[in-house]
Parts: sequence; structure tokens; C-alpha cells
Amino acid sequence: MATRFGFKYSYICTQESYMQLVVFILAYPLLWLVSRLPFRIIYILSDGVYFLLYHIIGYRKKVVRENLALVFPDMDTNERLRIEKKFYKHMCDMFLEMAKTMGINAKEMEKRFTYTNIDVIHQLEKNEKRILLMASHYASWEWVMSLNARISLKGYAIYLKLGNKYFDKLVRDIRSKYGTTLIRTNESRKLIKQAVEDGEQFMLGIASDQSPMVSRARHWAPFMNIMVPVHIGGEELAKQHNLIPVFLKVKKLKRGHYQGTFKVLTENPKEVPDYGISEMFLSETEKLIREAPEYYFWTHKRWKHRNKVPKQFQ
Repeated sequence: MATRFGFKYSYICTQESYMQLVVFILAYPLLWLVSRLPFRIIYILSDGVYFLLYHIIGYRKKVVRENLALVFPDMDTNERLRIEKKFYKHMCDMFLEMAKTMGINAKEMEKRFTYTNIDVIHQLEKNEKRILLMASHYASWEWVMSLNARISLKGYAIYLKLGNKYFDKLVRDIRSKYGTTLIRTNESRKLIKQAVEDGEQFMLGIASDQSPMVSRARHWAPFMNIMVPVHIGGEELAKQHNLIPVFLKVKKLKRGHYQGTFKVLTENPKEVPDYGISEMFLSETEKLIREAPEYYFWTHKRWKHRNKVPKQFQ
């Protein structure tokens, strides 16, 4: 029976892998084509995708509306609807821009993603500090990967593996185009520990604003006035290896143009009380959202565990 069931399991896995490949083969030529189109055509295409996604399919519209109503309960319904529509337009832009990354050169990327104070990072490099770059799922987190082309530090970024192995490889290739090494969440602690032991000077990028598994949550904190479980892995790495936590504020200037600003959260991470760095990160992310809410990633169910708050955090 074991052999029989083993064969069945292997057959199912093979079928699943085959379907993943088929989907990838069908989608990749379209993504490649987008990467070769001029931006003006990309944004015409994006408008069409927006109409299909928002008005016809209604992709995750219920989730977006629930999220906006939760965090902006006092806001006029028409105003929330305006934010909703602007968000979907931005989301379509952003994902087509991600595909465009395959065909964009470093010089053009440097013009499209600028920094107001990159000297902050250069000074930390000069002082031989290791950096924890804390970013949010806001504006364009994909193009942040291009930062590695403008610094001398080795770049690492933690990412969540995609279910389709072919798309997972494509995303890794796109995100590592400028020299960033992607590491999966479950291997991050081991690899960062090894990098420190090897004497590497590096920057570790992490986006910690999305929802962790509630069963593994060790800390809860208010985010947009709602108690949520919080990722604390970045903070733990910062304290363990003395990584300087730097928040990256990203502003969308216009279509295809973004601006980043760095803010050092503390130069002494080990002296910050437990969970303090994580809460500072959430606070900075809140400021971004309140400043221009249409650029936050509202399709994610960030507040889905709000009714599961442990008693000690209520």
C-alpha cells in the first residue's frame, strides 16, 4: 500500500508541476513583451488591466473595501471609494512595472527611483555598519531592489517563496537583477548568522508590515488603531547581530517615478526595549498610509486576526 500511495502522491506532484509549467509558458511571453514596451504604452495597457480587474472581475474588491472601512471608519464613503479606485490603478501600474524591470537598464532605473538622502546609507557603509532596511508594501517595493546597484554593501532580501516554482524563479531573477541575493524566510536566520561570522558587510532588506501566522505571533501592537499580530523577526536579527534598522519611506511622484528617503530608527538596536523597533516600523508605515493611502497594498488581509487578540494585549 505504501508503494501504491507513494506512486499516487508522486503522480499528483508531477501533474501539479506540469500545470505550473503550462501556466508559466502561457504567461511568460506576455510578461516579456511588457518588459520591452515603452512606458507610455505600458500605462495605456495598465488602464485596460485596471478596467478589467476592477470593473469586470472585481478582484478582491470586498477585501479592499473592508480594510478601508476598518482603518478609516470616520471617512466619507465617497472618499474611501476614491482611494479604492486610485489604489487599483496604482496596483496595475506597479505589477506591470515589475515586469518592465526585466527590460529596463540601470541608468533608466536610477532616474525613475531616486533617493533624497542616500548619503545616510553611505555614511553607515563608511562606518562599517551592517544595515537592516525596513520597507513596507507601499508604493513600489519591487524597485527598491535597485538600491543595491548604488551601494557597496552586499545586499540580501528576505522573501516568501511562491507556490509556482517557475514564477518563483522568475521573481527571484527579476528581484536579483541589481545584485541582491534573495533568501527565503525559513533560511534567513541561518544565512545571516553565517554572513556575520564570515565578516561580511551587508544590507538586509525586509518588509514586515503584512500579517504573520497568528499561531506563531509573540507580539501584538496597534496598527492603524487596530490590534494586530506583528512580525518581529527583523528586530530579532537587528538585536542579535547589531544591524542598524533603517526605515525606507517611498513616495510616488508620478507614474513610473518614485522617491525614497531613509530614516535611521536607532543606532543602538540592542538598547531598544523588546518590540520597540517593530513598533517604530509600524508607526512609520502608518504615517505613509495616512499621507497617501492609495499606495498601500490593500488587497492583503492585514487585519484578519483583529478578533483573536490574546487577553494580555487587550
